Amino acid sequence: MLAIERRNEILEKLQAERRVVVSELSQLYEVSEETIRRDLEKLVNDGYAIKSYGGAVMNENVSIDLPFNIRKNRNVVGKQRIAELMNSLIHDGDSIMLDASSTAVYIAKALKDKKNLTLITNSIEIIIELFDVPDWSVLSTGGVSREGSFALVGPQTDRMLRSYHVDKTIISCKGVDLASGITDSDDLHANNKKTMLEAGKQKILAVDSSKFDKTAFTSIGMLEDITTLVTDEKPGDIWLRKFEELGIECIYPE
Repeated sequence: MLAIERRNEILEKLQAERRVVVSELSQLYEVSEETIRRDLEKLVNDGYAIKSYGGAVMNENVSIDLPFNIRKNRNVVGKQRIAELMNSLIHDGDSIMLDASSTAVYIAKALKDKKNLTLITNSIEIIIELFDVPDWSVLSTGGVSREGSFALVGPQTDRMLRSYHVDKTIISCKGVDLASGITDSDDLHANNKKTMLEAGKQKILAVDSSKFDKTAFTSIGMLEDITTLVTDEKPGDIWLRKFEELGIECIYPE
């Protein structure tokens, strides 16, 4: 096993169990404890982990962006619930924009039974996922590839997005807060999501319940910038009152 593959597996284990122990990892991967310490040191330096006695714990900082392959496997049930709800909002013939979030991948999979969709995305993962859909028009934004995110980002991405107007824009985020609004961990991703929102008649935020009352590094926009919010659990009363006040449709499993 390559070192990077082992580190990714350790990161997945950290994400699932919140803590790992050097001696246990050494036995699991049949490598020296010193090798495992170097792996953990790399994860600490990258911001994913925090050293602890005999091992490491997960860094819970919302501003740290996990690699895409790790994020895709977080809260899978919640993302599947969101995708099922989104399926009822998208109609045959719609034009939509999807961001490069892990939630958007689940949404794209759930929409495969729709007919004659036009989809614009900066997600490499979604483009690959939709190669076998016969009657869709799938447009890639272009842009600079971002390591670990399977996304195309940057000014070229924005220029392409501004060329189109779509029925529905669907984005996700790292945090949504009553005061701070909609936030993300990366400037380039946030700018592209902001441009997507500007291009959509219906502006949909698809976000699982773990992102509520969280604030990440950089702003995408305020709650007033969306028309619809889709989530996996019923939000608290304070949130529901805010959505009603702003005229935002909130959709969640009954």
